[in-house]
Amino acid sequence: MKRITLKYAEIEGSRFIQVDFIQVDTEFIEKSLQASWHEEYKIWYIQEANFHLRHVFSLCSKAGVFLDYKAILKKDKKKASDKKFHIKPDKQENNTLIKRFVEWMEQKRYSRSTQKTYAQALGLFLAYYKDKDVETLKGKDIDAFITNYVIKNKLSISYQNQVINACKLFFSKVLCRSVVVEKLERPKREFQLPHVLSKEEVKRILQSISNVKHRTILSLIYACGLRRSELIHLRITDINGDRKCLMVRQGKGKKDRMVPLSEKTLNMLREYYKTYKPSYWLFEGQTKGTTYSPTSIRSILKKACKKAGINKPVTPHWLRHSYATHLMENGTDTRYVQELLGHKSIKTTTIYTHVTEKSLENIRSPFDDL
Repeated sequence: MKRITLKYAEIEGSRFIQVDFIQVDTEFIEKSLQASWHEEYKIWYIQEANFHLRHVFSLCSKAGVFLDYKAILKKDKKKASDKKFHIKPDKQENNTLIKRFVEWMEQKRYSRSTQKTYAQALGLFLAYYKDKDVETLKGKDIDAFITNYVIKNKLSISYQNQVINACKLFFSKVLCRSVVVEKLERPKREFQLPHVLSKEEVKRILQSISNVKHRTILSLIYACGLRRSELIHLRITDINGDRKCLMVRQGKGKKDRMVPLSEKTLNMLREYYKTYKPSYWLFEGQTKGTTYSPTSIRSILKKACKKAGINKPVTPHWLRHSYATHLMENGTDTRYVQELLGHKSIKTTTIYTHVTEKSLENIRSPFDDL
């Protein structure tokens, strides 16, 4: 069986990803995974700055290779591997440039997830041209990377756009020179309708949860159309019982917004508060004063769906989609829905008109006239 095992090892105090494999061509390890061979220690490794687990998982899946990555998911990453040895990075200057790029993004207050995504995309691009001087790279090299690596390996449209965005910013802000972007073709985004649950399905999910905290978390996501990140960063002071509203601070696009709270929702929050008495964050983690784990929210929802007999790959964001769709089915104006969801453009909000039951029910098929 084709198998790749990933684990951490240490390089002069810094970590890298060691790649062990069975029945896998070295060409796949070197060219697809962008791993390097160390002659002295006889191992393949990937610089951590150039490593993207989702990307590696996608490549292995398409190649029919089983990927064992349990070791790099351990919380105590220092214990992930006891094997230590000293090797120098292929190109230390590339790591320095990536670090400068991350520092620039930090100054511009890019989100942590964007910083990580762009740094990894740039690291992969620079690793692809590890035999070239960065100063000689041009727009045509980005184009060649997109064609010969991203498209060839059938990577996603969003990843292709991330590579282009990262490279454009890196060239203009770190290398202080522009690249010819007209020739960097932007792929057309796939048009996908949002996943929506019926009101009955939402009700079954919430009623299947006996734990007050868990039920309150999922109920509030649906009741206010919150993103998961917005929910876990809610503070106790963001709830205004007198005005019956909730303040979402620094949501997507660093925007604040107000969301109305019904009396039913307020009573639910009061019951939750009396039971758990959070100190700062509305929903605290296992340690008092820490935010709730986003992965735990997904786990709660998955268990609730199973208990409710709903066999769909439901995510917390489905509850937000359902909130918006059900608002529009109730006749709420699209502009109000836009404000409640915190959408920058009305075009983003109008996608929900495609999945409302009322709009679909009003369409008469010509078959019925035959």
